[in-house]
Amino acid sequence: MINEDTRTRRVIVDSDVKNEADDQFAVMHALLSPTLDIRGIIPAHFGSARTETSMLDSRAELERLYELSGLSAPIANGAPHALPSETEPVDSPGARLIIEEARRADAGPLLVAFLGPLTDMASALLLAPDIADTDTTVIWIGGPPYGEREWVGTWPEFNLRNDVAATNVVFASGIRIQQVPANVYRMVNIGYAELERRVEPCGEIGAYLAQTVVDFNTAHHRFPTESRSLGDSPAIGLMLDPWCAEFRRQRPVRFTETGHCVPAENGSSPLVVDRVDVRWLIEDMFAKLANHAERG
Repeated sequence: MINEDTRTRRVIVDSDVKNEADDQFAVMHALLSPTLDIRGIIPAHFGSARTETSMLDSRAELERLYELSGLSAPIANGAPHALPSETEPVDSPGARLIIEEARRADAGPLLVAFLGPLTDMASALLLAPDIADTDTTVIWIGGPPYGEREWVGTWPEFNLRNDVAATNVVFASGIRIQQVPANVYRMVNIGYAELERRVEPCGEIGAYLAQTVVDFNTAHHRFPTESRSLGDSPAIGLMLDPWCAEFRRQRPVRFTETGHCVPAENGSSPLVVDRVDVRWLIEDMFAKLANHAERG
Protein backbone atom coordinates (compact mmCIF):
# COMPACT_ATOMS: atom_id res chain seq x y z
CA MET A 1 0.00 0.00 0.00
CA ILE A 2 1.42 3.39 -0.98
CA ASN A 3 2.03 6.05 1.65
CA GLU A 4 -0.76 8.62 1.42
CA ASP A 5 -0.47 12.39 1.60
CA THR A 6 -1.32 13.37 5.17
CA ARG A 7 -2.37 16.93 4.29
CA THR A 8 -6.11 17.65 4.15
CA ARG A 9 -8.62 20.14 2.76
CA ARG A 10 -11.39 21.44 5.02
CA VAL A 11 -14.79 20.70 3.45
CA ILE A 12 -18.53 20.58 4.09
CA VAL A 13 -20.94 18.55 1.96
CA ASP A 14 -24.60 19.63 1.66
CA SER A 15 -26.65 16.89 0.03
CA ASP A 16 -30.26 15.99 -0.72
CA VAL A 17 -29.14 12.41 -0.22
CA LYS A 18 -32.51 10.72 -0.64
CA ASN A 19 -33.55 12.64 -3.73
CA GLU A 20 -32.14 10.31 -6.40
CA ALA A 21 -29.42 7.67 -6.63
CA ASP A 22 -26.33 9.78 -7.29
CA ASP A 23 -25.84 11.68 -4.02
CA GLN A 24 -25.08 8.38 -2.29
CA PHE A 25 -22.08 7.78 -4.54
CA ALA A 26 -20.78 11.32 -4.06
CA VAL A 27 -21.13 11.15 -0.27
CA MET A 28 -19.35 7.79 -0.15
CA HIS A 29 -16.56 9.11 -2.40
CA ALA A 30 -16.04 11.99 0.02
CA LEU A 31 -16.06 9.74 3.08
CA LEU A 32 -13.52 7.41 1.46
CA SER A 33 -11.09 10.23 0.55
CA PRO A 34 -8.38 10.75 3.18
CA THR A 35 -7.39 14.24 1.96
CA LEU A 36 -10.86 15.60 2.76
CA ASP A 37 -11.33 16.85 6.33
CA ILE A 38 -15.13 16.65 6.39
CA ARG A 39 -16.32 19.13 9.00
CA GLY A 40 -19.90 18.05 8.50
CA ILE A 41 -22.46 16.65 6.10
CA ILE A 42 -25.70 18.61 5.88
CA PRO A 43 -28.85 16.69 4.86
CA ALA A 44 -30.78 18.94 2.47
CA HIS A 45 -34.41 19.16 1.41
CA PHE A 46 -35.46 18.37 -2.16
CA GLY A 47 -38.84 20.01 -2.33
CA SER A 48 -42.21 18.48 -1.51
CA ALA A 49 -43.23 16.78 -4.76
CA ARG A 50 -42.49 13.28 -3.45
CA THR A 51 -42.50 13.79 0.33
CA GLU A 52 -43.28 16.46 2.91
CA THR A 53 -40.23 15.46 4.99
CA SER A 54 -37.49 15.53 2.35
CA MET A 55 -34.72 16.89 4.59
CA LEU A 56 -35.40 14.30 7.27
CA ASP A 57 -35.54 11.62 4.58
CA SER A 58 -32.11 12.78 3.44
CA ARG A 59 -30.83 12.46 6.99
CA ALA A 60 -32.21 8.93 7.30
CA GLU A 61 -30.52 7.95 4.03
CA LEU A 62 -27.23 9.46 5.21
CA GLU A 63 -27.43 7.44 8.41
CA ARG A 64 -28.14 4.33 6.31
CA LEU A 65 -24.93 4.92 4.33
CA TYR A 66 -23.01 5.24 7.60
CA GLU A 67 -24.49 1.99 8.88
CA LEU A 68 -23.64 0.02 5.73
CA SER A 69 -20.15 1.43 5.22
CA GLY A 70 -18.91 1.80 8.78
CA LEU A 71 -17.84 5.36 7.91
CA SER A 72 -19.24 8.61 9.25
CA ALA A 73 -18.84 12.36 9.62
CA PRO A 74 -20.72 14.88 11.78
CA ILE A 75 -24.30 15.61 10.69
CA ALA A 76 -25.97 19.03 10.91
CA ASN A 77 -29.54 19.18 9.64
CA GLY A 78 -30.27 21.67 6.89
CA ALA A 79 -33.40 23.69 6.21
CA PRO A 80 -36.62 21.66 5.84
CA HIS A 81 -37.81 23.81 2.92
CA ALA A 82 -36.81 26.54 0.48
CA LEU A 83 -36.35 30.20 1.39
CA PRO A 84 -39.64 32.14 1.67
CA SER A 85 -37.95 35.01 -0.20
CA GLU A 86 -34.53 36.41 -1.06
CA THR A 87 -34.41 38.32 2.24
CA GLU A 88 -35.63 35.62 4.66
CA PRO A 89 -33.19 32.92 5.79
CA VAL A 90 -34.25 29.50 7.07
CA ASP A 91 -32.06 29.07 10.14
CA SER A 92 -30.73 25.58 10.79
CA PRO A 93 -27.80 23.73 12.36
CA GLY A 94 -26.44 23.28 8.84
CA ALA A 95 -26.43 27.01 8.10
CA ARG A 96 -24.79 27.67 11.47
CA LEU A 97 -22.10 25.07 10.73
CA ILE A 98 -21.27 26.86 7.48
CA ILE A 99 -21.00 30.20 9.29
CA GLU A 100 -18.81 28.74 12.05
CA GLU A 101 -16.40 27.06 9.63
CA ALA A 102 -16.25 30.03 7.24
CA ARG A 103 -15.25 32.35 10.08
CA ARG A 104 -12.29 30.16 11.13
CA ALA A 105 -9.70 32.45 9.57
CA ASP A 106 -6.78 30.43 10.96
CA ALA A 107 -7.97 27.10 9.54
CA GLY A 108 -7.24 27.62 5.83
CA PRO A 109 -9.63 27.59 2.87
CA LEU A 110 -13.12 26.11 3.19
CA LEU A 111 -14.89 24.29 0.36
CA VAL A 112 -18.65 23.80 0.64
CA ALA A 113 -20.12 21.39 -1.92
CA PHE A 114 -23.84 21.60 -2.67
CA LEU A 115 -25.34 18.54 -4.35
CA GLY A 116 -28.88 19.95 -4.21
CA PRO A 117 -30.44 23.37 -3.64
CA LEU A 118 -28.44 26.29 -2.25
CA THR A 119 -30.87 26.91 0.63
CA ASP A 120 -28.39 26.41 3.46
CA MET A 121 -25.67 28.54 1.86
CA ALA A 122 -28.13 31.34 1.17
CA SER A 123 -29.39 31.18 4.74
CA ALA A 124 -25.84 31.33 6.07
CA LEU A 125 -25.12 34.40 3.92
CA LEU A 126 -28.32 36.14 5.01
CA LEU A 127 -27.57 35.41 8.66
CA ALA A 128 -23.89 36.34 8.37
CA PRO A 129 -23.13 38.44 5.26
CA ASP A 130 -19.48 38.77 6.31
CA ILE A 131 -18.72 35.18 5.30
CA ALA A 132 -18.88 36.22 1.63
CA ASP A 133 -15.49 37.86 2.20
CA THR A 134 -13.86 34.81 3.82
CA ASP A 135 -11.68 32.18 2.15
CA THR A 136 -14.76 30.10 1.27
CA THR A 137 -15.66 28.56 -2.07
CA VAL A 138 -19.13 27.30 -2.95
CA ILE A 139 -19.20 24.33 -5.35
CA TRP A 140 -22.69 23.90 -6.79
CA ILE A 141 -24.09 21.07 -8.88
CA GLY A 142 -26.97 22.82 -10.62
CA GLY A 143 -28.34 25.29 -13.08
CA PRO A 144 -29.20 25.06 -16.78
CA PRO A 145 -26.71 25.09 -19.65
CA TYR A 146 -25.47 28.54 -20.62
CA GLY A 147 -25.67 30.08 -24.07
CA GLU A 148 -27.13 28.28 -27.07
CA ARG A 149 -26.82 24.75 -25.70
CA GLU A 150 -30.01 22.70 -25.93
CA TRP A 151 -31.28 20.90 -22.82
CA VAL A 152 -33.63 17.90 -23.05
CA GLY A 153 -33.87 17.14 -19.34
CA THR A 154 -36.51 18.28 -16.87
CA TRP A 155 -37.09 22.03 -16.78
CA PRO A 156 -36.37 24.08 -14.82
CA GLU A 157 -33.20 22.25 -13.78
CA PHE A 158 -33.98 20.34 -10.58
CA ASN A 159 -31.53 21.78 -8.05
CA LEU A 160 -32.29 25.30 -9.23
CA ARG A 161 -36.06 24.98 -9.15
CA ASN A 162 -36.02 23.62 -5.60
CA ASP A 163 -34.90 27.08 -4.42
CA VAL A 164 -34.53 29.82 -7.04
CA ALA A 165 -34.47 32.50 -4.33
CA ALA A 166 -31.54 30.86 -2.57
CA THR A 167 -29.61 30.58 -5.83
CA ASN A 168 -30.06 34.31 -6.44
CA VAL A 169 -28.93 35.15 -2.90
CA VAL A 170 -25.72 33.16 -3.30
CA PHE A 171 -24.98 34.42 -6.83
CA ALA A 172 -25.53 38.04 -5.72
CA SER A 173 -23.35 37.76 -2.62
CA GLY A 174 -19.91 38.05 -4.21
CA ILE A 175 -18.71 34.77 -2.66
CA ARG A 176 -16.49 32.53 -4.80
CA ILE A 177 -18.54 30.01 -6.78
CA GLN A 178 -17.66 27.02 -8.91
CA GLN A 179 -20.72 25.84 -10.84
CA VAL A 180 -21.27 22.51 -12.60
CA PRO A 181 -24.31 23.07 -14.85
CA ALA A 182 -26.68 20.38 -16.06
CA ASN A 183 -25.09 19.76 -19.46
CA VAL A 184 -21.79 18.90 -17.72
CA TYR A 185 -23.00 16.88 -14.73
CA ARG A 186 -25.15 14.70 -16.97
CA MET A 187 -21.98 13.41 -18.68
CA VAL A 188 -20.89 11.44 -15.59
CA ASN A 189 -22.85 8.39 -16.71
CA ILE A 190 -22.54 4.86 -15.33
CA GLY A 191 -24.14 1.69 -16.73
CA TYR A 192 -25.74 -1.27 -15.01
CA ALA A 193 -23.08 -3.68 -16.31
CA GLU A 194 -20.38 -1.42 -14.87
CA LEU A 195 -22.22 -1.26 -11.54
CA GLU A 196 -22.46 -5.04 -11.45
CA ARG A 197 -18.74 -5.46 -12.13
CA ARG A 198 -17.21 -2.57 -10.21
CA VAL A 199 -19.58 -1.52 -7.43
CA GLU A 200 -21.86 -4.39 -6.38
CA PRO A 201 -18.96 -6.64 -5.24
CA CYS A 202 -17.73 -3.98 -2.78
CA GLY A 203 -19.42 -5.28 0.35
CA GLU A 204 -22.78 -4.26 1.75
CA ILE A 205 -22.39 -0.64 0.75
CA GLY A 206 -21.45 -1.57 -2.83
CA ALA A 207 -24.46 -3.84 -3.23
CA TYR A 208 -26.70 -1.13 -1.82
CA LEU A 209 -25.35 1.59 -4.09
CA ALA A 210 -25.70 -0.54 -7.22
CA GLN A 211 -29.24 -1.66 -6.47
CA THR A 212 -30.33 1.86 -5.54
CA VAL A 213 -29.59 3.06 -9.08
CA VAL A 214 -31.70 0.31 -10.65
CA ASP A 215 -34.53 0.76 -8.16
CA PHE A 216 -34.67 4.53 -8.66
CA ASN A 217 -34.67 4.25 -12.44
CA THR A 218 -37.38 1.62 -12.34
CA ALA A 219 -39.58 3.81 -10.17
CA HIS A 220 -38.95 7.21 -11.75
CA HIS A 221 -37.32 7.03 -15.18
CA ARG A 222 -39.62 7.85 -18.07
CA PHE A 223 -38.37 5.05 -20.34
CA PRO A 224 -36.36 1.80 -20.02
CA THR A 225 -32.67 2.46 -19.45
CA GLU A 226 -29.46 0.76 -18.41
CA SER A 227 -27.62 3.71 -16.90
CA ARG A 228 -27.81 6.80 -14.74
CA SER A 229 -25.73 9.93 -14.36
CA LEU A 230 -23.75 10.23 -11.14
CA GLY A 231 -24.19 13.95 -11.57
CA ASP A 232 -23.24 14.98 -8.04
CA SER A 233 -19.80 13.37 -8.17
CA PRO A 234 -18.02 16.28 -9.94
CA ALA A 235 -18.37 18.33 -6.74
CA ILE A 236 -16.28 15.75 -4.90
CA GLY A 237 -13.81 15.68 -7.78
CA LEU A 238 -13.35 19.45 -7.56
CA MET A 239 -12.67 19.19 -3.83
CA LEU A 240 -10.12 16.42 -4.39
CA ASP A 241 -8.40 17.96 -7.43
CA PRO A 242 -9.13 21.57 -8.46
CA TRP A 243 -7.42 20.87 -11.80
CA CYS A 244 -9.73 18.01 -12.81
CA ALA A 245 -11.99 20.35 -14.80
CA GLU A 246 -11.94 23.05 -17.46
CA PHE A 247 -13.44 26.36 -16.30
CA ARG A 248 -14.59 29.58 -17.86
CA ARG A 249 -15.51 32.82 -16.11
CA GLN A 250 -19.21 33.73 -16.29
CA ARG A 251 -20.44 37.29 -15.88
CA PRO A 252 -22.89 37.79 -12.98
CA VAL A 253 -26.37 36.39 -13.56
CA ARG A 254 -29.73 35.98 -11.85
CA PHE A 255 -32.20 33.15 -12.35
CA THR A 256 -35.86 33.60 -13.19
CA GLU A 257 -38.73 31.59 -11.76
CA THR A 258 -38.96 29.85 -15.14
CA GLY A 259 -35.41 28.55 -14.72
CA HIS A 260 -33.60 30.84 -17.16
CA CYS A 261 -30.61 33.04 -16.39
CA VAL A 262 -30.48 36.75 -17.14
CA PRO A 263 -27.59 39.22 -16.77
CA ALA A 264 -27.11 40.84 -13.37
CA GLU A 265 -25.41 44.17 -12.72
CA ASN A 266 -23.28 42.85 -9.88
CA GLY A 267 -22.60 39.79 -7.75
CA SER A 268 -20.36 36.75 -8.08
CA SER A 269 -18.69 35.89 -11.37
CA PRO A 270 -18.76 32.09 -11.08
CA LEU A 271 -16.21 29.75 -12.54
CA VAL A 272 -18.39 27.50 -14.71
CA VAL A 273 -17.18 23.97 -15.41
CA ASP A 274 -17.24 23.15 -19.12
CA ARG A 275 -15.67 19.70 -18.85
CA VAL A 276 -14.61 17.35 -16.06
CA ASP A 277 -12.16 14.43 -16.07
CA VAL A 278 -14.80 11.69 -15.89
CA ARG A 279 -12.34 8.81 -16.30
CA TRP A 280 -10.32 9.81 -13.24
CA LEU A 281 -13.40 10.73 -11.22
CA ILE A 282 -15.20 7.40 -11.68
CA GLU A 283 -12.08 5.24 -11.44
CA ASP A 284 -11.00 6.96 -8.21
CA MET A 285 -14.40 6.19 -6.69
CA PHE A 286 -14.33 2.57 -7.92
CA ALA A 287 -10.84 2.02 -6.49
CA LYS A 288 -11.69 3.53 -3.11
CA LEU A 289 -14.83 1.39 -2.79
CA ALA A 290 -12.82 -1.72 -3.65
CA ASN A 291 -10.03 -0.84 -1.22
CA HIS A 292 -12.56 -0.20 1.54
CA ALA A 293 -14.20 -3.59 0.95
CA GLU A 294 -10.88 -5.43 0.89
CA ARG A 295 -9.70 -3.80 4.11
CA GLY A 296 -12.92 -4.65 5.87
